[in-house]
Amino acid sequence: MTENPERPSLEELDARLRAAREHQATRRRAGKSKQAEGQGGLGFALRIGSDLVAALIVGVGIGVLLDYWLGTKPWMLVLFFLFGAAAGFLNIFRRVAGYGLAAGYKKPETGSKDETLKDKK
Repeated sequence: MTENPERPSLEELDARLRAAREHQATRRRAGKSKQAEGQGGLGFALRIGSDLVAALIVGVGIGVLLDYWLGTKPWMLVLFFLFGAAAGFLNIFRRVAGYGLAAGYKKPETGSKDETLKDKK
C-alpha cells in the first residue's frame, strides 16, 4: 500500500525557517551597506550632476516665465538662476554629507526603533 514518508519535525522546520530568515537578513544588511556606500563612483557623479542641472533648469525656467509675465527682462532670470544654483549646491552638499533629502538635515537612523529606544533610556 502507500507508505507515508517521514515528515520533518516542526522543530527541524522551525530551525530551517529561522536559518533562512537570518540568511535573508544578512543579505539585506549587506545590500544596505552597499547602498550606503553609494552605487559606485560613476552613478554618484551622474546623480550629483543631474541634481545640479535640474535645479538650474527649474530656476531658469521660473525666471524666464516671471520675466515674460512681469516684463522685467533679464532681472528675474538672473535672480532665479542664482536661486537655482544655490538650491543645486545645497542638494549636492546634502547628498555628499549623507543627509539625503531628509527634512531638517537629520541623518537617517540606521538601527531599528527598538535599538534606538534602548539607547535613549
